[in-house]
Amino acid sequence: MSLIVTGSIGIDTIHTPTGQAPDVLGGSAIYFAAAASFHGPVRLVGAVGDDFPDELEKPFHHFDIDLAGLEKRQGSKTFRWTGKYLENMNDRETLSVDLNVLAEDLPPVPEAFKNSEYLFLANTHPGGQLALLEQFPAAKLTVADTMDLWIETEPDLLKTLLGKIDGLVLNDSEAHLLTGETNIVKAGEAVLALGPKFVVIKKGEHGAFLLHADGAVALPAYPAKDVIDPTGAGDTFGGGMMGYLAASGGDTSLSSLKKAMAAGTVVASYNIESFSLGKLMEIGKSDLELRHSEFAAMLDVSE
Repeated sequence: MSLIVTGSIGIDTIHTPTGQAPDVLGGSAIYFAAAASFHGPVRLVGAVGDDFPDELEKPFHHFDIDLAGLEKRQGSKTFRWTGKYLENMNDRETLSVDLNVLAEDLPPVPEAFKNSEYLFLANTHPGGQLALLEQFPAAKLTVADTMDLWIETEPDLLKTLLGKIDGLVLNDSEAHLLTGETNIVKAGEAVLALGPKFVVIKKGEHGAFLLHADGAVALPAYPAKDVIDPTGAGDTFGGGMMGYLAASGGDTSLSSLKKAMAAGTVVASYNIESFSLGKLMEIGKSDLELRHSEFAAMLDVSE
């Protein structure tokens, strides 16, 4: 499979009711790439600054990620985010954000990456997402994620992007902000009217909702007992989903998307069990297959 991703790569400081993790690896692209790599190799295009510490590079090499498109940019600073999760860890506050290198142009796409057929534009500035998208006019499947920051500050660029992609992934509060609709079905319909063929609306511990021309799918989250850090859960969901779709040839039928959502749900359920990418580095494909079987059994209402 030839799956390529761009998005943020950063240094996070995270506060949760379970503890805190200063200066750990974060960013949408690395969470996505790690999750997707369980299904096959992933190509990464992104940049960090010359302040990026060597000790945070270990996860880059642990997963099956082609780093030819990763640039350590001299004279620039790495994207940084500090956040605090409240007692109900569905709620969080952004304490500080420094775009730094994320506000600059993307690195050039390596020549070897230009035959990529599956493109995921992980959460980052929509200008950067558009810049990468335009380099792959023949891609079989293009999907993007976004966040409230870009909906509020770059609405025109974001809507241009939505007119050019096959699918959008975002959470329920972002869907409300983007469309003005509080009902999840109406919000999904409003997103589809902006251009995508399908939309997946994430609802945290309450699962995810898919709206597609051929129908709708609602899946619960895997019931997690030990929630340590929700950071990156949505990105790992997107990685598991897109990794599955790329490995299965880009089939975006309702049935295939439902299976892809289940794959995303399972890998995200592991991600929240530790800070940063710690848990994803401890598990293998067999762990995902076992939890997927458990999840499928929970959803079986045939009897």
